[in-house]
Amino acid sequence: MELNSIKDAFDNVIKKQTLSSSKCEEAIKQITQEVEHTLSAIQSTFNDPSFQADHKLILGEMKTKLKEIAPLVQLEDTQKELNMALSKYTKLLEKHFNPDISKSFTNVNFDTSTINQIITSHFYREGMFDVGDCFVNETHQESISAQKAHFLEMYEIQELVESMKSCDLGPAIKWVTKNHEKLQKNGSDVELKLHRLQFMKILQQGSRDEALKYGRTHLSPFATQHIPEIQKLMACLLWVGKLDSSPYSEILSPTHWAKLAHELAQQLYNLLGESYDSPLRVTVAAGIQGLPTLLKLMNVMNGRKQEWQSMKQLPVPVDLGMEFQFHSIFVCPVSREQASEDNPPMLLSCGHVLCKQSITKLSRNNATRPFKCPYCPAEIEVGRCRQLYF
Repeated sequence: MELNSIKDAFDNVIKKQTLSSSKCEEAIKQITQEVEHTLSAIQSTFNDPSFQADHKLILGEMKTKLKEIAPLVQLEDTQKELNMALSKYTKLLEKHFNPDISKSFTNVNFDTSTINQIITSHFYREGMFDVGDCFVNETHQESISAQKAHFLEMYEIQELVESMKSCDLGPAIKWVTKNHEKLQKNGSDVELKLHRLQFMKILQQGSRDEALKYGRTHLSPFATQHIPEIQKLMACLLWVGKLDSSPYSEILSPTHWAKLAHELAQQLYNLLGESYDSPLRVTVAAGIQGLPTLLKLMNVMNGRKQEWQSMKQLPVPVDLGMEFQFHSIFVCPVSREQASEDNPPMLLSCGHVLCKQSITKLSRNNATRPFKCPYCPAEIEVGRCRQLYF
């Protein structure tokens, strides 16, 4: 509802602004017409002996007409409405988007060295090596500077993926060929997909013989495990010049290029032991998404600043979406608390899972006393519960 009211206020500002602009253009047009008409009249009487008298009369008529048009009066009302709409919109923004984000701050003991490494790696990943080197020197991080060659390779990967966007597969094919064995160990078929795109690219250019030669050289090594795929590509040889109307036209879809570029980048970063997205960028994006919830929570807890600062765990969940979930999370169905190192998930003999602290409470802190599972009739012995590792 908050966003809807803001959108309505914004639309109202646009509407008033359009109306004001239209009125302004109309007034300018009327004034221009009167001025041009007056100039024309003056020019027509320029050689007349009574020019001076006519001149005053013509200017007097123009002055009278401009008063009738009253451009300032026309613009005043619309401008006033625009200012009111803009003022209302500004107040709504200030009300719903509090600029003081420092309220959500809590005292967290950050590892400065780790933060500096994350920032430096971000500079290197983005190709800002001079900035990264300067940051390393100022923060005295000699350890990460030794990994510069590693980040140089990562930056080359980014350029490699960018080259695919211009339909240049050469650098990508060269890289995957060099890392053929590593990709095979990971079960990746990205190399085959690259050769498939190159095969279709040659075929689209109308060269059947060259495409067949390329297929025999680069596709045959994959024939044993990908026979249906290879057969489909060979069938495309029969449709040279009319691939768009062939049963295999779907292979020509531009979406394959974008998907493969994304998949290739993921595979290459994986081989280097790095995440696809910059950790710094992910952290900032997650913080921006979770900030509204944190600000609301802080407003609710207004006056209990000390309690907020000492919190080790948020009292409410912050939904960041699936893109920010990188590992499994277990929440105990009894205590509704998220599992942690001190309170790990435990598998009961009946197959249900509870957190360790819930089991301790149910068994009344007695390891030899059986207790009833809260989700089935089974009697559980604490000694038979096993810790789960996510």
